[in-house]
Amino acid sequence: MPEPETEVLGTAPQDIARAGQFLRAGRLVAFPTETVYGLGADAGNDAAVGAIYAAKGRPSFNPLIVHVADADAARRHVCWSDTAERFAAAFWPGPLTLVLPLANGHGISPLVTAGLDTLAVRVPAHPVAQALIGAAGLPVAAPSANPSGRISPTTAAHVLAGLGGRIAAVIDAGPCAVGVESTILDLSGPPRLLRAGGTPVEMIEALTGPVLSPRPPVPAGARPRSPGQLASHYAPRAPLRLNAESAAPGEVLLGFGDMECDLNLSPAGDLAEAAAMLFGHLHRLDETGRPIAVAPVPDQGIGRAINDRLRRAAAPRD
Repeated sequence: MPEPETEVLGTAPQDIARAGQFLRAGRLVAFPTETVYGLGADAGNDAAVGAIYAAKGRPSFNPLIVHVADADAARRHVCWSDTAERFAAAFWPGPLTLVLPLANGHGISPLVTAGLDTLAVRVPAHPVAQALIGAAGLPVAAPSANPSGRISPTTAAHVLAGLGGRIAAVIDAGPCAVGVESTILDLSGPPRLLRAGGTPVEMIEALTGPVLSPRPPVPAGARPRSPGQLASHYAPRAPLRLNAESAAPGEVLLGFGDMECDLNLSPAGDLAEAAAMLFGHLHRLDETGRPIAVAPVPDQGIGRAINDRLRRAAAPRD
């Protein structure tokens, strides 16, 4: 059901408490994480989770990530392992999502998992996300807070532009620091990378050795194993062209490094800065209504996540 108005909350304790009340009442709240803004709902409430899919226009076969306060909370919902413990100790809280088998009595809505026998779970590092989870006192299902398939939001303004009037509230805590979604690692079998993200693969492999490569992106209509696997995603309305050395006539150019361009992800060639700026710059260039050309970005470290998002943004649309 449409909301009469989306309330913009700050980060004061009373605002966080109000957002927690909304979640307990089965309503939707957008909130900042270190990666992007998430659209939160009570992960155990079928109606609330269903409202996420309705607000975003997200296909119901595409599962969601559940955000919890700590590893102890995760253990209530998934079958924990020694491997999961190693990753949690090294990278939580932070931008790493682990996919694990559901535990008996997990209490998670089947709409969250899209009927799978596994759950994607993570512990966010952003203090506002942590405070909200504590205030709500429940696991929070939260995909990115944007219309399905579009550019992910890294500010409250992005959230309001896409979902204003469809959700109860957004907590405005300024721009997100990491700027791309979490890395997703499947631990239901041998460790397999499902999505490059805010935790670089090199850091993961330094801990455990090589992980299995990601499977190809899932085409439209097929059933993904976890969130973030659809081939076309994170897309602006305008067409996007990759590995461009310059803009063609009529295009705007998103640059990287020392070059002439309309907007630059990082003039200094800093990949962390580029990741933080990626979605915000795509939002701004998309507002011009012109096709977007994107300069090459090194495919290393968090650059892998940047290039993953750009390839999906440039993929053929349905």
